[in-house]
Amino acid sequence: MSNPTVVVTVVRPVLMARSERCFLHFTEWELPETLEISLFGELRVASQGQPVALPASKKARALLAFLIATGRPHRRERLCELFWDLPDDPKAALRWSLSKLRKVVDGQDHPRIVADRERVYFDADGVEVDFREMHTRLRRHTGPIPVEELEQMAHRLEMVFLDGLDGSGDDSFESWLTAEREDSRAARVAVLQQLATHPDMPPIQTQKWMRLWEEEDPFGVEAHRRASPEPEAKPVATPEPVAAPVSELSAPVAPVPASKEERVARSRARALRAQRIGFCDVPDGTKIAYATIGEGPPLLKAANWLNHLEFDWNSPIWGKSFAEIARNRTFIRYDERGCGLSDWEVDDLSFDAFVEDLEAVADKLELERFPLLGISQGAAVSIEYAVRHPERVSALILLGGYAAGWRYLATPDEQARRETVLTLTELGWGTDNPAYRHIFSQTFMPDASAEDLAWFDEFQRQTTSPKNAARFQDAFGYIDVRHRLAEVKAPTIVLHSKHDQRIPLELGRDLATGIPDAQFIPLESRNHILIDSEPAWKDCVEAIGQFLLEKNI
Repeated sequence: MSNPTVVVTVVRPVLMARSERCFLHFTEWELPETLEISLFGELRVASQGQPVALPASKKARALLAFLIATGRPHRRERLCELFWDLPDDPKAALRWSLSKLRKVVDGQDHPRIVADRERVYFDADGVEVDFREMHTRLRRHTGPIPVEELEQMAHRLEMVFLDGLDGSGDDSFESWLTAEREDSRAARVAVLQQLATHPDMPPIQTQKWMRLWEEEDPFGVEAHRRASPEPEAKPVATPEPVAAPVSELSAPVAPVPASKEERVARSRARALRAQRIGFCDVPDGTKIAYATIGEGPPLLKAANWLNHLEFDWNSPIWGKSFAEIARNRTFIRYDERGCGLSDWEVDDLSFDAFVEDLEAVADKLELERFPLLGISQGAAVSIEYAVRHPERVSALILLGGYAAGWRYLATPDEQARRETVLTLTELGWGTDNPAYRHIFSQTFMPDASAEDLAWFDEFQRQTTSPKNAARFQDAFGYIDVRHRLAEVKAPTIVLHSKHDQRIPLELGRDLATGIPDAQFIPLESRNHILIDSEPAWKDCVEAIGQFLLEKNI
């Protein structure tokens, strides 16, 4: 006898943010298959309450866990690099793993492993994931969480996050896994603190949770006790000698300090986890990826030559700069069409399209008034946006920018060289030989170390296709906002390296001359992209901070 079909009346939602569902009308659907996934301890999947067998392949299980935990699309090429070595056939291994995982998580009429030619995504709509639900609960709950719920969280957080998946991928995957486990430990500390200080906790249980909290976070408990001292005991007439507490006889053992490299790696891993990635649609249908990080008043950065919201944080070029900006602000970045996590296959790769991408991000986040940072060609995009939307831009920060592209200002010889480079880019960009990409790296950063140049070479290859790299160069040549400079109303600071090998100093000076009352700061550097180890980087950061302070922005 077959099982009867269960039919329920539900409400069909309009596709919006999950926290902003809008309901239209009633319909009848079959009761969907429920899927429960646990990332604490060993990876576990259950359907209708019954365990589902996972693939024997450790890499396939790690791939599934990574897609679920990150909750965003990933490029196929990036997944291949994370989990498979080049001597193997990474693309075939990825296809095989995805086919096995679909049998585990896909519903009858609801594919949850969503993949196209470029990206792979896990659709968690309607799926219960303990990791995500717990972090959401801790982050958004106002007021005390019930004791029973906190105790369940504490039990879960005792388990190692994705236990047994160590060694499943490359160093980047291991760094991500380590950062996630550090976050889980921090969440456990937060839960133990709430349990130890909960107003509904019986005193005997309070002692238990206080002891567990102290084992995990002795300094936090000490700070709590200092802030809430216990009443002093009444003195006795003939006090007996009392031995000093153990805590006074033996100083706490200081943790072994991490190396600078370890601290930087951990900081960047935390930043990568902390940023929130979303997507918005431009009127022509292009999907643009954006990311926000930090708290405070917003600062929006226009896209520049090849961005990638994930890889940028590990960059010896951008990582420290972005962290500095996000220290006191909500820092917003996005990947331009044609590169990074945004759509690569686009028909329109023009200056107007670049401006529309910026408009789409600002509108999506409902930014009312904000300073706008434009670097390189992003300066011209920022200028055009500021003229179109003067009521929204509180200040312009332009670094290494120009008002007109090489097709307007370059000499005939220079234009011929640029055309040659376009051909070389399209033919050789995607090869294993970095010489083609090195052409750009050296002109962008002639004073960078060999290691930084090698990183930038590889970064460019991963960020866009050979065809798009050539199209970008061509599009930048046609930029021209010279007629817009006098229309800028926002306070503006223009910074430019004195010996920039990519964009000459006089082009930066022309920007500052054309924009009313713009402040011009020449920087002592040869690099188009400043390296955080050079003095000019510090001068640049201080000048921008002082500018925003003086303008009260």
